[in-house]
Amino acid sequence: MGIHAAIERKIKVLEVCEDSALVIYQLKGEWETIDPKLFEYRGLVLELIKEFDDITFYYLPLNKNQMANALATLVSMVKVKKQKDVKPIQMSIYEALAHCYNIEEEKDDRHWYHYIL
Repeated sequence: MGIHAAIERKIKVLEVCEDSALVIYQLKGEWETIDPKLFEYRGLVLELIKEFDDITFYYLPLNKNQMANALATLVSMVKVKKQKDVKPIQMSIYEALAHCYNIEEEKDDRHWYHYIL
C-alpha cells in the first residue's frame, strides 16, 4: 500500500523501512522465498519497484521505530468513523537539548504504603 502511494505521488527515490526481517531480506534477494503464498506478493513488489529510480529496503525492528510506535499508540486512542474524519498530522523535529532530573531513591525501613502526612 505504501509503495502504491509513493508511485501515485510520483516519488522516484524511496527508502522502505519494515519491521519484518523476512519481508526485507526476501525482497533484497538475501533470503529465498519458500512459502508459495508469498511468491505472488514478492513478484508484485518487484514489479512495482521498477517505477523508482532508487529504492532501498531497510529492516527496522519495531522496538527501534519510534514513529511507528507513536502512531500505533495514537491509533489505539482515537476512534474514527470515516476516512474523511482523519486530519493530517503535522510533525516537526527540533534539535534542542533536553534536561531531565535524576532522582535517587533513599532506602528506609518503612513499607511503600506508609502514611507520609
